[in-house]
Amino acid sequence: MTQTITCFGETLWDVLPTSKQAGGAPMNVAADLRNFGINAQIISRVGSDDLGRELIQFLDQKGLPLDLVQIGQTHLTGVAKANISDTNEVTYKIVQPVAWDYIHLEPNLIDAVQNSDLFVYGSLAARSPMTHETLLALLAVARRKVFDVNLRAPHYERETVEELLHQADIAKLNEHELIELSAWYGEENDLHRAMHQLRDRYALATLCVTLGENGAVLLDETGLYSQVGFSIDVADTIGSGDAFLAAFLYKTLQGESPKNTLEFACATGAYVATQRGATPTFTAETIVDKILRSEVI
Repeated sequence: MTQTITCFGETLWDVLPTSKQAGGAPMNVAADLRNFGINAQIISRVGSDDLGRELIQFLDQKGLPLDLVQIGQTHLTGVAKANISDTNEVTYKIVQPVAWDYIHLEPNLIDAVQNSDLFVYGSLAARSPMTHETLLALLAVARRKVFDVNLRAPHYERETVEELLHQADIAKLNEHELIELSAWYGEENDLHRAMHQLRDRYALATLCVTLGENGAVLLDETGLYSQVGFSIDVADTIGSGDAFLAAFLYKTLQGESPKNTLEFACATGAYVATQRGATPTFTAETIVDKILRSEVI
């Protein structure tokens, strides 16, 4: 039986000093899931401008269905200006308002989410009232919900992040985001303690924290699992966290063990960091051959 994952939120162009590339965490995750053969799709909105037409073409080239991508006449396609002076920590200036701030709730979106095995969403798309309301309506009908926390200042508020955490079954965030969330509650910055507190506070089934080059940690009902980082030559880190999440969800749907899931997800994130751009083409075999097998040798 074909498994389906629906991702919700921003699709945009990351504008680099000398070029632009398609981006947005939900779109990156969906494209990476397609690399693994998962029936992934994206709910988003673009403008009826040249950038919107180019994004539609890009999504089509990645094999992503276009029927859940709305085309608006009023607002421009999303743009984020990327600062890549630090290859390990890319920062963005995200333009507002843009088309994906106005995702309309339509019957086909509800049908898509109801029929998906997993529904993936982030905090950035909740910055605007309309898309926020659409997201809440879709969360109400989703079977299993995955929150990619993805805090982008100044585009979030504590109340909204907490609301979205309460909805989640699975949450993924990085160590900086974990520290920030822990500070909201005046709790200690010990990684494992903070993870237990966050998981318990929001009744999460699974919590995953990425540690950049140092790997990742996973906490679920069976225990705590750690995976060290892989030694690689970094091209850029754009999209590596999204690739990690895609690989994590791919293995989760396969019923793989938490330990093996975490290792494969870290290897996938590492592989994407060796490539230019957020959504290189790869397969599960690529990850094994290029990262996992090279570590064994």
